[in-house]
Amino acid sequence: MKKYIIYIFMGVSVASCSDFLTLQPEYQISENAFYKNAKDFETALVGNYAGLQALHNTSIIHLGDLTTDNTDIRSTSPTVSEAECDEMNLTAANDYLNAVWSTSFATIARSNNILSRLDAVNITSDQKNQYKGESLFLRAYSYFYLVRLFGNVPMVDVAFRSPEEIMNFDMTRKPVAEVYSQIIKDLTEASTLLNGVTGLSKSQASVGAAKTLLGKVYLTTKQYDLARAVLKEVIDSKTYSLNPDYKKLFVNGNDELQESIFEIKYLSGNVGEGNSFATIFMPSRFDVGMFPGNMQGAGRVLPTRQMANGYEKGDLRRVASIGDSVKLINGKYEKELFGLKFVDFTTGIVGDGGINFTSLRYADVLLMYAESLNETSNTADAHTYINMVRTRAGLGSITGLSKADFTLAVDKERKVELFLEGHRWFDLVRTGRFQIVMNKYFQDNGLNFTVADHEMIMPIPLREIDINPNLGQNPGY
Repeated sequence: MKKYIIYIFMGVSVASCSDFLTLQPEYQISENAFYKNAKDFETALVGNYAGLQALHNTSIIHLGDLTTDNTDIRSTSPTVSEAECDEMNLTAANDYLNAVWSTSFATIARSNNILSRLDAVNITSDQKNQYKGESLFLRAYSYFYLVRLFGNVPMVDVAFRSPEEIMNFDMTRKPVAEVYSQIIKDLTEASTLLNGVTGLSKSQASVGAAKTLLGKVYLTTKQYDLARAVLKEVIDSKTYSLNPDYKKLFVNGNDELQESIFEIKYLSGNVGEGNSFATIFMPSRFDVGMFPGNMQGAGRVLPTRQMANGYEKGDLRRVASIGDSVKLINGKYEKELFGLKFVDFTTGIVGDGGINFTSLRYADVLLMYAESLNETSNTADAHTYINMVRTRAGLGSITGLSKADFTLAVDKERKVELFLEGHRWFDLVRTGRFQIVMNKYFQDNGLNFTVADHEMIMPIPLREIDINPNLGQNPGY
């Protein structure tokens, strides 16, 4: 699917000179030229998936990892938005919040566009079910990021056909409970529609992806019984398994691995389709000699010393995730921490990385399932699933933990297993430990920062409030 990762926009069909001179309103141009057959819907979906590249390339990493004890910024010229993430002091003008808001709502709009046109097209019911299932997944996927980051957000489940429809639509923010209700509804329906669909790429929504995301939603909303049930379905399907070599999950050739449930495709050599992880995860030095052409890093998101020291002795994930010494142009090495995951060492062009980002993977399922078991007082059984992840990492099993101790064990395991994958902020907020962990981190490092109560959600982007003042701002910002 890599070769098709492009943004799709509607074209203009010109049938004759007279048709050319009879201009239609711009918002109607695509109505008569697109969404006519299965190929059109496939093309529209490819464009919708492509939008996730921008979401995960920098924004989710900055908001999910740089805001936490996982990483800090050691750039010689950090942007204001980067500094805000590093200090956990985000403002409404933050570029990464703007990017997540705009990208997510663009994905939602494209999904609604597809959903609104399926019934009128003469394609098979199987095709309709697949396209509908994929679109519902993408809509839920986007809303899940929005509701966790911003709390109350507008709910849009229709496709607009004119500017007037947009102006007349209720764009006020809806309560968190209502947003989650829609997410759960979309994912439940998507898992039914996609059940039995075969031949899908890991970069497409599947029944496994829908159920995995639904399990994560249930875990976030503390519906632990429901989370346990749906995650067990993913496990019992035997569709996925842990990749024997942890490192292979994050290097060239990580397409379609057995552990991958949903991945974001990137392609080297095509402008705009590569990732930027080499830039943001590598130190900001002019003398780095680790890439063709001696491309230098930017030092935007680098492991903290506490993170580097947080792995148990013998944990195979450490050498696959964090580098300790930078190779210089003169052939020597210098001690410095940097991130290794998703970094493409075969290209020397900024933003040209060809390694896929895995958004949902089986290790996450096992750890979420262990957490849900523990939260439903099945702690003894939960040990089995956390130990599956630890065994792959070359570590011994843990046994006999109390419920409270197991909660901390899962937190630690997720921290090292999912490092640099954009999970940490969401995990800490979900478990109610964000302030405790981060305020201690700041204090231990002599940093005069603290996380206030209102910072469990982030500010609504100022740009959006300027466009629609009725949005209002989250308290404290």
